[in-house]
Amino acid sequence: MSILGGVDIGGTKCAVCVGGSVDGTVAILGKRRFATLSSPQETLAEILAQLEGLLDECGVRPDLKAIGITCGGPLDSRQGVVLSPPNLPNWDRINVVSPLRDCFGVQAGLQNDANACALAEWKWGAGRGCRNMVFLTFGTGMGAGLILDGRLYSGANDLAGELGHIRMESLGPVGYGKPGSLEGFCSGSGIANLAQILALEQLQLGHPPSFCATIEDLASISAEKVSEAAQQGDPLALRIFELVGQELGRGLAILVDLLNPERIVIGSIYSRQRPLLEGTALRVLAEEALPLALGVCQVVPAGLGESVGDLASLSVALGLLE
Repeated sequence: MSILGGVDIGGTKCAVCVGGSVDGTVAILGKRRFATLSSPQETLAEILAQLEGLLDECGVRPDLKAIGITCGGPLDSRQGVVLSPPNLPNWDRINVVSPLRDCFGVQAGLQNDANACALAEWKWGAGRGCRNMVFLTFGTGMGAGLILDGRLYSGANDLAGELGHIRMESLGPVGYGKPGSLEGFCSGSGIANLAQILALEQLQLGHPPSFCATIEDLASISAEKVSEAAQQGDPLALRIFELVGQELGRGLAILVDLLNPERIVIGSIYSRQRPLLEGTALRVLAEEALPLALGVCQVVPAGLGESVGDLASLSVALGLLE
């Protein structure tokens, strides 16, 4: 068994995990989650400490063979450098590979999180058996990983698949630094921002939604609070998820028409809130996409569930050994 380490660097939280690989399959042996700290240096120090502690806890530190690191783009996977992702302020040309390689004395590699999740879902999850597959993150941000003709496609400089940057509306919540972008509507931060805009309107009209009783509550609105309110039938929360589903459906239609994939796999919020999003998204997709292209494409939730992020980083580590 080859012991692998995994690191996922996110805008709000980070994770480390340890896995064991036999014949191309991977089993997670342990994992830890913790908040992303205020500076890159503090976060990297915490990553080193958490991974070291987890390896010792699992009793496999001497057997570690490689470490895979995932992070939202833009980044330079060849140099191991993170290049100011929108969800990671101050992470400007931060080398994340060298500290891990130097600390543990093994190979380490960096990959865009959407690309790594696409690889994991393609190898072990909902994308198995496909030659053309798209994975959408739909978490804190919105990115896409592309498997085209049986290979990961990352573009000329690791920027293929930045679907969240596409402008869907002339006005709207900000995502990826662009008002009205797909990430502005279809991401955790985007849902929260959209909810703040619409909740303020309702408060000014004297009709506070259940998830925001006063103007002082606006700053504490989260996608989780809105989804809970929607599940309980709050009219504004349901309207928000209807709007998000519409924009998601339009984004899916762009992918279907442009790339003609066999499967689009969607993770995180879509997987958890599928009853609130799927009906609207698929209806709009059917209205917008080319029928022949849509006829060969399935839209499915991530097969690896909440483990997709851990297995994504481990797929990067396994790729270093392969």
